[in-house]
Parts: sequence; structure tokens; C-alpha cells
Amino acid sequence: MSALVSIITPTYNSAKYIAETILSVQNQTYSTWEMIIIDDGSFDETENIIKSISAHDKRIQFIKLNQNSGPAIARNKGIEKAQGDYMTFLDADDIWFPGFIENSIRTIQETGFHFVFSSYKRSNEELEFVYSDFIVPQKVTYSDILKTNSISCLTAFIDIKSLSKKTMPIIRKRQDMGLWLSYLKEIPFAYGIQETQAIYRIRQNSLSRKKSDLIKYQWQFYREVEKLTVLQSFYYMTHWMVRGFLKYRN
Repeated sequence: MSALVSIITPTYNSAKYIAETILSVQNQTYSTWEMIIIDDGSFDETENIIKSISAHDKRIQFIKLNQNSGPAIARNKGIEKAQGDYMTFLDADDIWFPGFIENSIRTIQETGFHFVFSSYKRSNEELEFVYSDFIVPQKVTYSDILKTNSISCLTAFIDIKSLSKKTMPIIRKRQDMGLWLSYLKEIPFAYGIQETQAIYRIRQNSLSRKKSDLIKYQWQFYREVEKLTVLQSFYYMTHWMVRGFLKYRN
């Protein structure tokens, strides 16, 4: 029997892109998956679109939160419900290439590494490739992630049968970074797949692309979530600022 893959997707007013995102999952060459979609209080057509698709595909589960609670709580609800041997994440406006799941599982089986992630293409809202591809490093350690988060929610793929399920910290930003660090405290590194496996859609008004307050949030993350000293925080902050500039320079 094929191993089950749990795909966790939070949504919030995602009507414009969610059908395309779901289709990229349905088009996977690996078909043993469950897609857990957690709606965080949408007031557009998101719910209707998802229900119309899930009515014809029982692998898709829809959960609606009672109120808008933020992506960390939404993703943690999905993690709680996940029944798979593997866990991965896909935001409601991003796209996987058809071989993403199959290639991720094959890499885990061939290398013996239980946490893998992949390179990806970067586009604007209209899927025009305005940035160069983001090619991930082959290995990423705990210290590496503190310097720059090169693991995207888009392609992180975790063998939770071996590593167990962990949840994200309940913070406004850097929830994914917090989750990766919790795993990397227990394993030597995560393994990067060099081949591009997905498309990350950079939206003009997305939270992840706003520059204001980023430094403040990053500092708070070091000090309050990871409990680093002031000196350690300053060291990693310096690396983070330089590498962040280089990441989006083209």
C-alpha cells in the first residue's frame, strides 16, 4: 500500500487562485494523498469553490474556522487532522509541478533523509517569471535557517512517520521558520532538491513581501521564540539582512 501524504493548505479570501492550486495537487503523478484545506474566515467565494471541487474528490477535506485566527492556527489545525506518513504544505495561491510529491518521496527513500525541500520558480500574480528561480542549498542546518530561511512552505516535505508531527509557533510571521527549526534541533540537516518543483506566486500586497516591520519581527523571533542572546540575535540578524537583500535582488 502506498504511503499517505497529508497536504495542508490554509485559505483566506483565496477565490482567485484556489481552484488552480487544487488542480496542481490533483495533477500529481502520486495519487495517495489527502488535502486538508482550512479556511480562516473567508468572506468571498473561496468556500463555495472548494466545496464544489471536493464534492467530486473525497481526498479533499474542508475545515472552516469560526473566526479569522491567522495562518499559524489554520496550519496547526491541519497538522492536527493530518493522518499521513508524510506532511507537506501548499498555500492557496501557489502551484506544484506534477512530479513534486513523487520526487520528494523518492528522495527521502533514496537518501534516508527525513526532511527534504525543493527549488522553485518565482512569478508575479499572472504567472510571469519576473524573478530568477530560487535554487535551494543542498543541505540546511539549524544555524543556516537562522541566517536565512531557504526552506519554503511551498516545497517542505517531512517524513512524520519517522520525525513525528510538530506544530507551528503562534506568531504573526515566521511560523514556518519556527517549525523547521524545531525539526532541525533534532536532525543534522534538511536535504535540498536542486530541481525546481513548484511555482511561488509573489503577490504585490502579500504579507511576505512587505518590507515594513520585517526587522522588528525578525528580532522578536530570535529573542522571544528561539530565546537567543542579544549577541547571537545581532549575529544572525546581520546575516539575515544581507542574505534577504541578495535573495530578492533579481
